[in-house]
Amino acid sequence: MYRFRDARGRVVYVGKAKSLRSRLNSYFADFASLHPRTQNMLLDAAGVEWTVVGTEVEALQLEYSWIKEFDPRWNIRYRDDKSYPYLAVTLNEEYPRVTVMRGAKRRGVRYFGPYSHAWAIRDTVDTLLRVFPVRTCSAGVFKRAGQIGRPCLLGYIGKCSAPCVGRVSQAEHRELAEEFCDFMAGQTGKFTKRLEAQMREAAKAEEFELAARLRDDLQALARALEKQAVVLPDGTDCDVIGLVEDQLEAAVQVFYVRGGRVRGQRGWVVDKVEDVSTGALVEQFLGQVYRDDPVSQNGGSPVPETAVPETAVPREVLVPELPPDVDAVQDWLFARRGGRVRLRVPQRGDKRALLDTVTKNAAESLALHKTRRASDLTTRSQALHEIQEALGLDTAPLRIECFDVSNLQGTHVVASMVVFEDGLARKSEYRKFSLKAGTDDLAAIYEVITRRFRRYLSEREAQDAAAAQLDTATAGDLEAMLDEAAKRKFAYPPSLLVIDGAAGQVDAAVRALSELGITDVAVCGLAKRLEEVWLPGEDSPVILPRSSEGLYLLQRVRDEAHRFAITYHRAKRGAAQTVSELDDLPGVGSARRTALLRHFGSVRKLRAATAAQIEEVDGFGPRLAQAVATALAARQDDGTASGRAREDRGQSGGV
Repeated sequence: MYRFRDARGRVVYVGKAKSLRSRLNSYFADFASLHPRTQNMLLDAAGVEWTVVGTEVEALQLEYSWIKEFDPRWNIRYRDDKSYPYLAVTLNEEYPRVTVMRGAKRRGVRYFGPYSHAWAIRDTVDTLLRVFPVRTCSAGVFKRAGQIGRPCLLGYIGKCSAPCVGRVSQAEHRELAEEFCDFMAGQTGKFTKRLEAQMREAAKAEEFELAARLRDDLQALARALEKQAVVLPDGTDCDVIGLVEDQLEAAVQVFYVRGGRVRGQRGWVVDKVEDVSTGALVEQFLGQVYRDDPVSQNGGSPVPETAVPETAVPREVLVPELPPDVDAVQDWLFARRGGRVRLRVPQRGDKRALLDTVTKNAAESLALHKTRRASDLTTRSQALHEIQEALGLDTAPLRIECFDVSNLQGTHVVASMVVFEDGLARKSEYRKFSLKAGTDDLAAIYEVITRRFRRYLSEREAQDAAAAQLDTATAGDLEAMLDEAAKRKFAYPPSLLVIDGAAGQVDAAVRALSELGITDVAVCGLAKRLEEVWLPGEDSPVILPRSSEGLYLLQRVRDEAHRFAITYHRAKRGAAQTVSELDDLPGVGSARRTALLRHFGSVRKLRAATAAQIEEVDGFGPRLAQAVATALAARQDDGTASGRAREDRGQSGGV
């Protein structure tokens, strides 16, 4: 175990390693080759100290204790933006009550949740109080009702058993509270069967009012169960963790499943201070979230069941990827729970489907977080100012254009141009380019920059010519000029040109601009691997701080250009594949090919069509329709024969 401290003696990073020598050598290698996050941490650190422990489990325990004690700046922190509400039953009181609680857990209180909203808890409680009339009032209200000998409104309407005035004994009220807990914990069948039996007995005895009330109680239980749908049919208790990440941030979502039902959900978005794998993120998440679970202070034995919240460590935790030291983590969780805990990556079935759902929630959470962050005016202004300072620009880059190239082994080469103005995407200004096949990335960047700014120069000349004629223009001429200006797509130059790539791509863009005589456009490149910003003619990149809003904006611009290029590339490749299957059909040119696709909708449906059905398409007579049907059938037979031949070779042992 080791700790980095800053000049003031504060712990800024906590880590563990099997070989301290190897780990420290990795930190003090060539500084320029380190990840920017690691560089910032080392610049902040002034000294290192270490502690030797006997096992990996001890290392995990000490690491999480230090993180909790020192709150180091550069360790990943799983902190959500609010305190989630829980449904709590105070079994530690003489007369237990049902209430909404937030914050730290208390010994002797049974917790269910967390819930996303407090009103969801109150709605559930209001439904269940018909069947389990446990007190929900505060201690002051309970005491005052006992003094005056009159219950509150809930006691009069049957939603409280009114122990304050002695309608039920202390033991009877505690039994009601325990039954409420059992129902919330998933033991629903026995209560439903008991009420059904009581309803039948009341009806048989012709006590129809009692039977009707029991019927309403059954309906109330059914409504409560509908709000907690079964997701795992075997009544499993588990936590399901989904994780989505990019280079700078990670979003984590957890579903708490108890008795096969989702009892709660919680989410975090964290900054990735370290360049860590998905498995390492999972390990850190498990340690920081489960370290505060209530365990006995006497020897690590488990707390009584009534004191353990629903978010305590369950028997099984489903994760997207196993931690590097999975055995050590499972042993540490065993000590926290007082029983066996299994970490598992589900591969198929209901649990895999549930993990996919949780992961989808994490992806949407990360997207929402990025959208909120990008829409803040103060944050955008700060980002533009940081980019100006880091790149040495005269003014803030109010218009940023980013270019990216996409291809598949030199085929279907395309490029994208995205535009951000004042830190926001301006999609009406996006452009896409189709390039020659066989073009490498550097040549593609050179070509697309040349085409974009050649158009800019020509449109600028048209603008200058129109401005010269402005004084003598008539009203009709002015209208024509405005229409012409609206058609110009490249009339505005960017303040900053961003290339998805490193020094080579930046040099190709600068060469294209120089040949066109353009010298007033700033250029930089953003490399994916370490998020380095490359400037023209520089041997080393600019490293923006990990927490920089400027780096975040550049990354968002780069990712949007990549997305736009990939979308265009897939569309172009898909269209080319579709057309290729209809190439060389006898008597079928581009017009008839389009007519066939429009009529049948897909090549698969066309292959299944008969000659008579093909003849219904405009431009196809009986002879041509028969020729097309025969050609398609022959191609399908050839494909089937080739597939069988491959299978035969595989069965005979060919490789």
